Amino acid sequence: MSVHVVSAEAVERTISIFTRLDKRGDKKAMSKLAQRLQREQPHLLQHAAALKNEHGDAVGEAAVFYATLVWAMFDREREGTLPRLTTQNLGDADQVVTSALSTIAGLEDRPAHERIAPALASAQPNLYAKLVDMLAEDVKESAMTAETAAKIIKPTEVVIEAFDAALSGRRAGERQGTIVAEAKVGRNEPCPCGSGKKYKKCHGELA
Repeated sequence: MSVHVVSAEAVERTISIFTRLDKRGDKKAMSKLAQRLQREQPHLLQHAAALKNEHGDAVGEAAVFYATLVWAMFDREREGTLPRLTTQNLGDADQVVTSALSTIAGLEDRPAHERIAPALASAQPNLYAKLVDMLAEDVKESAMTAETAAKIIKPTEVVIEAFDAALSGRRAGERQGTIVAEAKVGRNEPCPCGSGKKYKKCHGELA
């Protein structure tokens, strides 16, 4: 198991935040999140968006969404900014995932959410468990087709492997320094917006 395992709490907290933003239709907050992702993880976005050129908008958008979720889960677990993934990180991770999946008999006959290599899932059990549940639910509820799920499962596993390897030091990404643009608000301090809530329970959820 990885020494940087994303906790079940971090996974569920991330899902809760994304679900709330979606229900509220908070385009401003989602735009802010997207801008941060573009700034911190441009190669990750390129990796996921590449599926749009190959398979169309639906697959591309699903791949970007799942990649963003994975990033947010790792980000919530870690103090400080995550290492920036490079094309080399992602390419190496793709080889690892391809190798692990090649050992599974009858892989193509399985539903997408079962196309998981045990060796990979054991490194990030909580994250993989949620990935499996979400893919199965999305297909069941017709939020995406089984074909789309089958096309995005491996790229999503690649993102998980790339972050896990970068954080564990197996294949380090680019270190990102902290850019000081304004005074940092402590997570337990009052939110600057004036809501009266602690920062971590208010706008800190999106930081």
